[in-house]
Amino acid sequence: MSRLRFGFFLAPFHKPGQNPTLALQRDLEFAVHADKLGYDEFWYGEHHSAGSELIASPEIMIAAAAERTKNIRFGTGVVSLSYHNPLWAADRIMQLDHLTKGRIIFGVGPGSLPTDSAMIGLNPTDTRELLDQNLDIVVRLLRGEVVSAKTRTHELIDARLQLAPYSENGIDVSVAAVASPTGARLAGRHGIGLVSIGATISAEGFNALGHHWGIAEEQAALHGTTVDRRNWTLCGPFHIAETEAEARKQVEFGIEHWFDYFQKVAAFPQMGVKGDKIGEMIDFVTEAGIGVIGTPEQARAQVQRLIDQSGGFGSLLQLAHDWANPENSRRSAELFAQEVIPHFQGQAQPTLDAADRARSVHAGHKQAQLDAVDLMTKRYEEEKAARETAGVGA
Repeated sequence: MSRLRFGFFLAPFHKPGQNPTLALQRDLEFAVHADKLGYDEFWYGEHHSAGSELIASPEIMIAAAAERTKNIRFGTGVVSLSYHNPLWAADRIMQLDHLTKGRIIFGVGPGSLPTDSAMIGLNPTDTRELLDQNLDIVVRLLRGEVVSAKTRTHELIDARLQLAPYSENGIDVSVAAVASPTGARLAGRHGIGLVSIGATISAEGFNALGHHWGIAEEQAALHGTTVDRRNWTLCGPFHIAETEAEARKQVEFGIEHWFDYFQKVAAFPQMGVKGDKIGEMIDFVTEAGIGVIGTPEQARAQVQRLIDQSGGFGSLLQLAHDWANPENSRRSAELFAQEVIPHFQGQAQPTLDAADRARSVHAGHKQAQLDAVDLMTKRYEEEKAARETAGVGA
C-alpha cells in the first residue's frame, strides 16, 4: 500500500442552543489548523435537521475553507445526493473543483437523517433507490457524457456540464457506507471510492470492513470496472492527550451530548452507542473499540487495528465530535499529527533508526571525543612549551 492519508470528517456535532455563527466559524478555523499541521483531507457533511449537524451545504463550507488553506484536500462528507437534482449537484462540484484547483473529493450518500428526507417526502428506502439512480447520472456527467434520464424526482433532457474538470484525471468520487452493502456495491459498479463512515462506530461496521471491500471488488469484476484500496476511506472517533487520565477528563466537556444525540435524537440505529453516565460512555468508547480516548500510543494501536481488520485502505478520517473544548480538541489534533501520523507515513522509522545507530556506537564515539580533546590539549601544551623555550633561547 502507498502512504496512508489522514484527515477529519466534520459532520459536525455541535450542542444545540449555542451560537451557530461562531460554531460554523470554528469549523472553518479547524480546517485551517489541520492544514497547518499537515493533514491530507478535511470533509464537511450535509444535514438539515435535528439541531446538531448545522452544515446544510458542504460545498459552501469548502469554498470558504479553501480560500483559507494551502494544501489540504476537501471532501463533501457527504452530499445527500438523493435530495438533489443530479445535474446541478454535478455542476456545483465541477465549479468547486475549479475554485479549489483540484483539491476536491465528491463524497455522496443517500442521506443519514430521516428527519431530513421526511421534509421532502422521502423515506429511507426512497433515498437509497434514488442514490442508485442519481449516482449513475452524476458519474456519467462528470465523464463528459450527455445524459437523458428520468427519476422519481427529476427529469434530464440532453443534460451536460459546460466545464471540464480542472485536473487531468477528473474529480474523485466516493460513496458512503455504514453497515449495509449498498455503498460497497455502488463503489464497485462505478469503479469509485468508498467511505466507511461506520468503520468503528459499531461492531457491525467494524466487522463488515473486509466484507465490504470484497463486495466492491466482486461488483467491479461484474461490471468491468476497477477499485483501488487507496480510494477507500475509513472514519472513527479519537481524542488524545499526554495521558489517558487527561484525555478522559477532557471529554467530560461534551461526550454526553454526543451520546444523547445518537441515542435519542438522530434516528440512526447503525450508530448504536451505550451508556447512561459519563463514565460509562467513556468506558464504552474504549471497551467497545469504537474509538480512542487516551494517548498517542493507544491511537497508533487503533489505526493498526483498522489496517489489520480491513486488509489495508487509503485514508483515515478522525470523526470530529466536540467531546472536548475547542482548545483541547486542537491539541488532540496536534498530538495526533506529531505522534501518530509519522508512524504510518514512513517518517517515524528513519529517525528512530538513526537514533538507534547513534546509540549503538555512543560509547566508542564518546571516548573518541575525549581522546581528541586530550590530544589537542597535549599538543597545545607542547606548542606552548616550545614557544617558551624558543623565547628563552633567543
